[in-house]
Parts: sequence; C-alpha cells; structure tokens
Amino acid sequence: MINMEVQEIIHCRGHPLVLGNHPTTFEVTREDHLTKNGNCIIGIAADKGCSGLSAAFKRVLANDDAVLVTRLSSEDVIFEVKSRGSSRFTLDHPTDMVWRRSSFVCGRTIGIMSDHVAITLPKALIANLVAGKEMIVALTAMRPG
Repeated sequence: MINMEVQEIIHCRGHPLVLGNHPTTFEVTREDHLTKNGNCIIGIAADKGCSGLSAAFKRVLANDDAVLVTRLSSEDVIFEVKSRGSSRFTLDHPTDMVWRRSSFVCGRTIGIMSDHVAITLPKALIANLVAGKEMIVALTAMRPG
C-alpha cells in the first residue's frame, strides 16, 4: 500500500536541436540553449532543476523503495516513464534533472532503472519538442508506508 505520495510539476520547452537519441538517459534542464552534444536533453528552459524540488518530494524520492512516475505531456502526446528512487540521491543540482536506465547516481539524477530513455520516447513527442513546443513534466514520487 502506498501512503506517501508527493507531486511536482515542471514546465519546459523543446528546441530545434533536440535529438532524443541517447541510449541510456534523458534530461530536462533550466539552461535555455542546446548543442548537438546534448543528445539526452529533451527539454530546456525548465522552471526548476533538482535543487528546486520541494523538501517533501525529495524526502519521499530519496529512498530505495521509492517509485517515480514521470508524465511527459506536449500538445496531444502524453507518455509515462517509470523509475526508481534511491537513498543515494542528493537531488541538489541547480539546473539539471536526469533519468537513467542504470543505477548511477549523482546530484543531477532524479530517476534510476528507468523503463524509458531518450531513444525510446515516442517520436511524436520528440517531433513536438524539435518544433519548440512546451512540455509539462509531472512527477509523482511514491513509497510504501
């Protein structure tokens, strides 16, 4: 039974250089520019990075039994990614949030063992982002009581 659940909403937008082809991660950043080297970045100009998340959200997500559900919405495309939390999370990076297929953790990591990464996101979502459309990133962190 899940008795702890906290939500966060992040607003960001795409960019013409969104490639969406990274095989192990995807990222949303507060930075407002993008180069071709940033092939994991799918959203820029976000209104918060890891350090901007609420204390309550961080408390729930920074546990080994936590689950993170990320809903990416842009125009008519909505897609969910499921990830795990970790007691090793610091969630202290000022600009970036990174979802990872692996269990690697650093200050930018918001989700590990993610079931989707940049290259597996829907092509329609990536197309919206390449067109510079807005994206809402709805985060729900949950853990059993």
